[in-house]
Amino acid sequence: MKRKGVSYAKWGYIFSAPFAIGFLLFMLYPIVNTFLMGFTDMVGVAKLTEPMHVNPAGIFKVYNDLLHNKTFGKSIVTTFILWILNFIPQITVALVLAAWFTNDRLKIKGKGFFKVVFYLPNIITAASVAVLYSSFFQYSKEVMGPANELFMKLGLIDQPMDFFVNRSATRWIVIFIQFWMWYGYTMIVLISGILGISPELFEAADIDGANGFQKFLYVTIPSIKTILLYTFITSLIGGLQMYDIPYLLTQGNGEPDGAIRTTSVFIFKQAFGNVPSYNVAAAASMIMFIIIGILSAIVFFLMRDKDEAELHKLIKRQEKEYKAKLKAEKAQGGK
Repeated sequence: MKRKGVSYAKWGYIFSAPFAIGFLLFMLYPIVNTFLMGFTDMVGVAKLTEPMHVNPAGIFKVYNDLLHNKTFGKSIVTTFILWILNFIPQITVALVLAAWFTNDRLKIKGKGFFKVVFYLPNIITAASVAVLYSSFFQYSKEVMGPANELFMKLGLIDQPMDFFVNRSATRWIVIFIQFWMWYGYTMIVLISGILGISPELFEAADIDGANGFQKFLYVTIPSIKTILLYTFITSLIGGLQMYDIPYLLTQGNGEPDGAIRTTSVFIFKQAFGNVPSYNVAAAASMIMFIIIGILSAIVFFLMRDKDEAELHKLIKRQEKEYKAKLKAEKAQGGK
């Protein structure tokens, strides 16, 4: 846009420059550097001050070793299990609560209070949450945590147990914590999507005699498909990068028997363990980057708007036919 010989387009570049510079320095450069590090022999802190050298044992040696590393493979499986088992109840409860809060017929009092209460766990730091649940499930000869007392009074257990020694118990504790921390955030996102739906769609459904469940299934869900896609993708990325709660609950061990040793915990232990292996950590990070990218692309493809995609193809086909027609007419005119 120009006015009196002055270009205002430059201001767009000026305002976007801080983000572009920050992205190049603090995101793109580390990603490229991490990618290259996976092909090197960078093992140990001393190597950080030296130039990177291609691994003499082979450029893909580290990646090949990782793909045959049972601990790394097990950490990937563990990460998916922890994410899937907390995301399914998370999205289910969030959808139910979102439908509940946006239903005007129910005339719920104190909606704001309930929204704050449900969202509150998301603003608590992971360190605080880890300390809270460590204390709740605490077990020792001197101190017995509230969980043991509660379960014994309810008759669920006969004697106190150390939850963080039991593989299944440890895993389910992490799954519950992740669900508890994020369902409120997911609920708020879904509520914002539902409130953006045109009221005319619901009025038309009422005229057609649809009940509440039918309106939710055939009007609400299709209308917030984009919001659901966003929720699924962000949960996928966050879930596969799960680190703080599994690490803090077990001081980075991921025990017992690797029950909560996620890929992020594995990568951290490789990079900052007793014998730092930066090349292994970098290679593992890039493998997870590729996995997340592929899964995100699959999700985008499966959840795409098929009608919009078909319309886009039709427009492209018509444009192509129109250009071909113009070209043919031009050729005939030249003759």
